[in-house]
Amino acid sequence: MQDSHSLLATARAKLEESLLAKGLRRSSERFAILEEVYSRNDHFDAEDLYQAMQQKSYPVSRATVYNTLEVLVDCGLVRRHQFGDEDNTKSRYEKSLGRQQHAHLVCVVCHRVKEFCDPRLHLIETNVGNSLQFHVKSHSLVFYGQCTNDDCETKPVEEPKVD
Repeated sequence: MQDSHSLLATARAKLEESLLAKGLRRSSERFAILEEVYSRNDHFDAEDLYQAMQQKSYPVSRATVYNTLEVLVDCGLVRRHQFGDEDNTKSRYEKSLGRQQHAHLVCVVCHRVKEFCDPRLHLIETNVGNSLQFHVKSHSLVFYGQCTNDDCETKPVEEPKVD
């Protein structure tokens, strides 16, 4: 696995190549957003990313964040997920380079996302592809439920039992 510095260098090179191929500007804002994405290890939405850029006093507009995320998804540097949030339109993102295939657990109460890897998933993917004569390029598996973390942000408070 690549270290974070070489991973970012690879991502920067891939973004530059994609921008050149599409005739898009190679702005410092786009590369700063890429750097912020690759410094994270979570699933975030565009607003999270925008707020992180603001907290670092990096002057970037919301539109630039949204547009850059689209560019990063198009060139394969970021994955977009729809985890069935309450408005079902909110996309969440994660970096994609240097990541192994994984599945997700989504808490329907606090909306936290946890990742897990299980080698049996790859075996299932391979077996299904072989049996159905289908070349599987990737898969997405999401389990929805309630986490058991005590710090679940919006976990309902249990009412005391009345005898």
